[in-house]
Amino acid sequence: MKIYSFSRGGIKYEDHSVPPRDDYTTAFLPSLSVIPLIQHSGHKAYPVVTSGERVTEGMLVGRGQGRGSANVHATVPGRVLRFVSWKGADDTVNEALVIHLAGAFEKLGRREEVFPWTSLSAPEIQRVISQYGIVEMEGSGIPVSDLIAARRGSHLSVVVRCVFDDPWLAADYVLVHEKLDRVAEGSVIVARAAMAGRIVFVVSQGEEDLAASFTEKAGSFGIPVSVMVVGDRYPQHNQRELEYALRQFEKKEGLELGGLLTLGPATLAAVFDAVKLKKPILERYVAVGGSAVKRPRVLKVRIGTRIGELFDQCGGFAGIPGCIATGSPLSGKPVADLDEPVIKTSFAVFALLEKHRSSLPGAGCIGCGECRAVCPVGLDPEALYKASKLGMVMAESTGVCHSCGCCDLVCPSRITLSASIRDMAGRER
Repeated sequence: MKIYSFSRGGIKYEDHSVPPRDDYTTAFLPSLSVIPLIQHSGHKAYPVVTSGERVTEGMLVGRGQGRGSANVHATVPGRVLRFVSWKGADDTVNEALVIHLAGAFEKLGRREEVFPWTSLSAPEIQRVISQYGIVEMEGSGIPVSDLIAARRGSHLSVVVRCVFDDPWLAADYVLVHEKLDRVAEGSVIVARAAMAGRIVFVVSQGEEDLAASFTEKAGSFGIPVSVMVVGDRYPQHNQRELEYALRQFEKKEGLELGGLLTLGPATLAAVFDAVKLKKPILERYVAVGGSAVKRPRVLKVRIGTRIGELFDQCGGFAGIPGCIATGSPLSGKPVADLDEPVIKTSFAVFALLEKHRSSLPGAGCIGCGECRAVCPVGLDPEALYKASKLGMVMAESTGVCHSCGCCDLVCPSRITLSASIRDMAGRER
């Protein structure tokens, strides 16, 4: 089978501080859950509960307000103790309600009641997805109902992205192997809602057996399914590099894919839960690791669990962390406090010892050109870094950079080149 990829740059990304991908552990239920009113790309959800009020598992506690905003639900039963706010490491302000765990669970440990969905119309499916607050869980936080609304009616293919070029996607790897049937049916549900004509399952090289199982399951619903195998060169899973490979595949296979609606396995499993089980996003798989963590592992975590509790369940710290962040070390977001919670888009949490921080002071640029060789969009990070130091703005280039972090990883002077380019882009705005 042909292996597709993007045309230039990229790296073979390995990190031995990630958790193993062969198993997961269910995290303890938090006695206090911090449920943010912003777990999506748009404005905060409007709170519909008050301090002191009793809530049930899965109960609506925040109503989305307009495009980009999504409904927020209680992930545990209990009582709302108070509302809190905090400023993140990037100076953004979030608000949340704190729930003290108490009472019986509506979903946990109960037999799942299955609801028929195949007779629902496309707008009806979209409304259910919106009602349960389903967002793109692999990073962007864009409500899935918004993505569907923007594309429905056009020639369209749903793309299932199961590309594991970044080892910090370990949680998605575990999820797709544990819940392949749900991911497959979730992709069919999205295809029906968006009136897509095809599903394309994109899988990393070596996972062909997974692709065969997916095709059997999704194909049973009568929608055409294609499989594209890609290499493991990072950042293959990024939208731009993935689309490049898909257009190659389209031409080679003689297909007409049209527009692309790309979603990952966590999002599609959540769509399945919403439409077939009438369940909002209550939990997610999270990769917890890094050089400062004693026993890295993949945890199945309730949304609202504080990050510090995840590290505790991984044996605590092996030393004083120099950096704690969510996401992948190449493009992660630092956290200001260990009381910050897991949210819908938290696919990984890591803590690094000071000596492993990429932002340690380096020796200065030595002009080796390694960063130019690995940039997947053909930029010159060295030139952009030097221009940034001089206070210059190079708008045309900074707009092309998608902060994949390849240049940071190969820089022998350990300069945070991608951060310099982002700073330049910020000055332009």
